[in-house]
Amino acid sequence: MSRHPAQCGFTLVEVLVALSIVAIALTAGTQATLSLTRNAERQSDVLLAHVCAENEMVRARLSRQMPGVGDTRTDCEQAGHIFAVAVSVRPTPNPNFRRIDAEVFNGDSPVLKLSTVVGQF
Repeated sequence: MSRHPAQCGFTLVEVLVALSIVAIALTAGTQATLSLTRNAERQSDVLLAHVCAENEMVRARLSRQMPGVGDTRTDCEQAGHIFAVAVSVRPTPNPNFRRIDAEVFNGDSPVLKLSTVVGQF
């Protein structure tokens, strides 16, 4: 009687299935990492944009006169990034107060918008 030797190892189909599972897991891990990186960059941009908007608000509060109604646009550099800040001053029903909106842009995309009301000293 002849005996068949025991076969050791994996078949080609088993190897391909294992490689497919590993490829799917690596793709999911890469996408998760990219999502976390984008979120961290967005959070950094929002923090820096908040500083730029707050600077404009403080400038208006520290001024000794009421800000004039109208729109202005300035650049703000924070941590090597240059943001555009659009400041809009609008009248309120009470003539002793003005509403100030500061919107910060990174390129053409808006990052943050802050609003406040300043009064006459």
